Amino acid sequence: MAKDILIKALNQDCTEELQAIIQYMVDHMMGEGMANPAVIEIFKSHAMSEMKHYERLAERVIYLGGVPATSVGPFKKGGTLKEMIENALNDEQKAIKQYREHIVLAEKHDDSATRLLLEQILLEEENHAHELESLAEGE
Repeated sequence: MAKDILIKALNQDCTEELQAIIQYMVDHMMGEGMANPAVIEIFKSHAMSEMKHYERLAERVIYLGGVPATSVGPFKKGGTLKEMIENALNDEQKAIKQYREHIVLAEKHDDSATRLLLEQILLEEENHAHELESLAEGE
């Protein structure tokens, strides 16, 4: 029962990570030629980071006896560079909130390995948000 609850939460995280990968890559490609090439490279870097998050989450789902989610949450296409940054920041803030909730869930079900994994990913998501906040202030 506890494993099923954790698998469901981890698969929710998998879905959000897949959405983030696509969002960052679309923004990276759509942003080519825009005024700030450094931002475009940050989008690509974040996409690669989100791929690693998905991989780690999927491995944990499999370890717990589940099948990793392959569905993708909704994403936005294009817009100005400022809109892309703001959308990415909103998505990171949503992810941070969700990871905090899932950390509490892992603690509740006495799964320290899942909790530690989620804490590590949370730290990386918080770093992404901080970087995006800095970019948003500069735009």
